[in-house]
Amino acid sequence: MRVALYQPDIAGNLGTILRTCACFDVAVDIIEPCGFPFSDRSLKRAGMDYFDHVDFTRHADWNAFLATVDSLSARLVLLTSKAQAAYHEFPFRPDDILLFGSESSGVPIDVNQRADERITIKMKNGMRSLNLAVSAGMALGEALKQTGQFSK
Repeated sequence: MRVALYQPDIAGNLGTILRTCACFDVAVDIIEPCGFPFSDRSLKRAGMDYFDHVDFTRHADWNAFLATVDSLSARLVLLTSKAQAAYHEFPFRPDDILLFGSESSGVPIDVNQRADERITIKMKNGMRSLNLAVSAGMALGEALKQTGQFSK
């Protein structure tokens, strides 16, 4: 199981996701460019002292990330507000890569089309989206539960 973040905009969200993934021993792929300097203080504040405990890889761009994915047998599972399938009903696999778009614009159409699966977190009508870090935590928790990968 991996989490991939496509051009994250908010340092605090990335820091929180890195911290969450450190706690659950899940690797993170950061697809740049980020909307903030990677050394941003709010990134470090949200991640606290967990950076030494998380396996993360920074990719220069989408193509650099894809070069690593193409060598894996993993599915790319995009979480998007435009999907119909609910994340809690989706059958996750142990080697899935959970892909999340940027907070401001999601992912472009070519990234959406490259995804193997598209799922959503159903919300009350009229609501646009959840916070990225909250969404990542919810989807990752469900995926780890289904695949029996929670750390012991």
